[in-house]
Amino acid sequence: MNTGDRQIRKIVIVGGGSAGWMTAAVLSNALQHGCDITLIESEEIGTVGVGEATIPTIRMFNRTLGIDENEFVKATQGSFKLGIQFVDWAKLGHRYFHPFGSFGRPYDISDIHQHWVAARQAGNSGSLDDVCMAWQAAAAGKFDYPSQDPRSVLSTFDYAYHFDAGLYAAFLRKYSEARHVKRVEGKVASVELDGENGSVASVTLENGAVHSADLFIDCSGFRGLLIEGALHTGYEEWTHWLPCDRAMAVPCASTPDFTPYTRSTARAAGWQWRIPLQQRTGNGYVYSSQQISDTEAAEFLLANLDGQALADPRPLRFVTGRRKQSWNKNVIAVGLSSGFMEPLESTSLHLIQANIAKILAFFPTRDFDPLVTAEFNRVAANETERIRDFLILHYKLTQRDDSPLWRYCAAMEIPDSLQFKIDHFRRFGRLVARDADLFGPASWTAVHIGQFNIPEATDPVLTYRTADSAAWLGKLHAAMAAEAGRMPSHQQFIDRHCKAGG
Repeated sequence: MNTGDRQIRKIVIVGGGSAGWMTAAVLSNALQHGCDITLIESEEIGTVGVGEATIPTIRMFNRTLGIDENEFVKATQGSFKLGIQFVDWAKLGHRYFHPFGSFGRPYDISDIHQHWVAARQAGNSGSLDDVCMAWQAAAAGKFDYPSQDPRSVLSTFDYAYHFDAGLYAAFLRKYSEARHVKRVEGKVASVELDGENGSVASVTLENGAVHSADLFIDCSGFRGLLIEGALHTGYEEWTHWLPCDRAMAVPCASTPDFTPYTRSTARAAGWQWRIPLQQRTGNGYVYSSQQISDTEAAEFLLANLDGQALADPRPLRFVTGRRKQSWNKNVIAVGLSSGFMEPLESTSLHLIQANIAKILAFFPTRDFDPLVTAEFNRVAANETERIRDFLILHYKLTQRDDSPLWRYCAAMEIPDSLQFKIDHFRRFGRLVARDADLFGPASWTAVHIGQFNIPEATDPVLTYRTADSAAWLGKLHAAMAAEAGRMPSHQQFIDRHCKAGG
């Protein structure tokens, strides 16, 4: 079929922020001629900007755009992230690390956590974190690039970033405008639908300007101005599994504890994040409005900062869940307009990136073939549901009973897809993969064991092996500790490669 005369010739992105400018950057880089791209945003409308921590997929995103890492980190006042430390999630006084990378190094046909379970059953009291290169570096406040030599334990970790999301949007705006994206300042006053097929025909701004397009990308945030406001797509709510529905965010002055990792501390009514950037530290309290008032949450957050607050706490309200369709007619939702999952595992920017990737993978003609749209929505739903299950795992696997929130989470019914994974790991330490799992074996292992879903037995195959599990774990720990000792500090690495000015 000849689709040349049905090509998409005009794209309008409604909304800026990280979602809008990430979308504009990718489309302007991929669609090098024959398509006009316009982004409409208003400086009067604030962006959420709570997601200043990322996962390693952001590196691939930047690399695809040809962005220099050091220039990016400088421009966004960024720092490096080796993983997330979870404090008080399993029980008060307990902490564990979710690393980027793996535990241990390939040694036997059985996974390293199987050897850890075997050693534990034999009386070894070491932590699984002891054989995690990312944690050995993070705990010492160190950072360096991973080794490319698979024989080295320095090849077993990965990394992402912390950065100022507003500065990242500005960085990508400059990138996009250099590739002929047209930015229009203004607020959308109304949306006009096509009388024949019900798709979006145009948007009219408050100043009367009308912008039509073949394809609209809705980056308007929680409002979902096009995907929901105009097309009434519908929303699937998940608050019965992820009960937090509010957040307070506030920056504070930097402290000497310049950690190369994010910290998540469970609180009585939710959890608190700590994200160190070069020139400040980002903080937030994600909480359930059923358990604490907004005023109390703001006061609690301010009382639990490492440094002096640099602003008043900024409130955010949300409903955890996803849009029933991310793509409806000629509108594709990207970012918060497509749904929201709290930033517990720093997935907000990844979900933006994932929908943008699918736009290119399923790029339409003006016919908007329902077969294409349906597959886009199927993949998007699978991706978000797998992330949803991973987040629920943190809440479900708790021994805390000191507040109504944690008692509820420990007792709540969870999706069958997640219960199946929990049960398999508890029996023999087996990790059951599912289609579109973003988080890999090391991530699931970290949370299972970190929150006391300890396997009752090792994989039966291990009983046929002659490996000395405890001795091997000891050697790994010693090698990793030695390598961490030789790495530069997080601050030294930034000073050497990517220190922000000002």
